[in-house]
Amino acid sequence: MTIRQLSIFIENKSGALVEVLDRLKEAGISLIASNIADTVEYGICRILCDDPERAYNVLKDSDTAVAVSDVFAIELDNRPGCAADVIRVLSGEGVSITYLYSFLVAGHGVIIFRTDDAAKTAGAIERSRFTTISEQQLRDLATGAAK
Repeated sequence: MTIRQLSIFIENKSGALVEVLDRLKEAGISLIASNIADTVEYGICRILCDDPERAYNVLKDSDTAVAVSDVFAIELDNRPGCAADVIRVLSGEGVSITYLYSFLVAGHGVIIFRTDDAAKTAGAIERSRFTTISEQQLRDLATGAAK
């Protein structure tokens, strides 16, 4: 029900992000989605990619501060209000969203989020019959393999 996301801690200076992206490029790792949140001294770059385990090892081996975390991924219809519907249900179940981002891939909306209580979130998703998306399904959508 969850997928793996990389969180990469990057110093806020020119060229720091490109160094990370170049390492992934050299390793042949494709990004599916990314999001950057910044503070004064560093940024947190959250990445979904086609091979999170290998990406983690590539970055760790180059002394990059990186962590892997499980996040929820729900497929949405590509129409206004779908994300609001998901958040409304989770909120009604007492789930707090820690962070969230969304994107379109191959005409499919995807919402990625982390919460304060994974078990409660999983139960709410199951009861609501939201369509979760696996890492393989996400890779297939990103590469055009899904039909």
